Amino acid sequence: MLTLDHVAIEVSNMDTSIAFYTQKLGLELMFDKTDVEHHERFAFLKLDGGNLELLQPLDESNQPKPFVPIELRASNCPHIALVAEDLDALMSKVAQENIPVLKGPLEIPGQVRWVYLLDPDNNILEFVQWFH
Repeated sequence: MLTLDHVAIEVSNMDTSIAFYTQKLGLELMFDKTDVEHHERFAFLKLDGGNLELLQPLDESNQPKPFVPIELRASNCPHIALVAEDLDALMSKVAQENIPVLKGPLEIPGQVRWVYLLDPDNNILEFVQWFH
């Protein structure tokens, strides 16, 4: 059986992204490291069931490379989906922290509610609340 180890997303500014994911979303930073041999900076954030890797490519002198954001698509893919125990509480935090909402909240009555948010680099984060 396969299990998820991590999901990686590219970011334009590691410090800004770490601040967003730790301070605004409450994820725990595991570590932040620069790999000078492979010219990348990466950080891992703790998630239940796997981890989130933030990856910033560096040039030959280990300075950040120009960032090319992913084009937003109507399907909202690719995205990372995270469980939200209370979507209403999450939406209050989203408003308080000025986190951009791409779409939603949406709902299939009695089954699920979800919302698509954007991180500082327009990486799409879906938050899902399942009704059991």
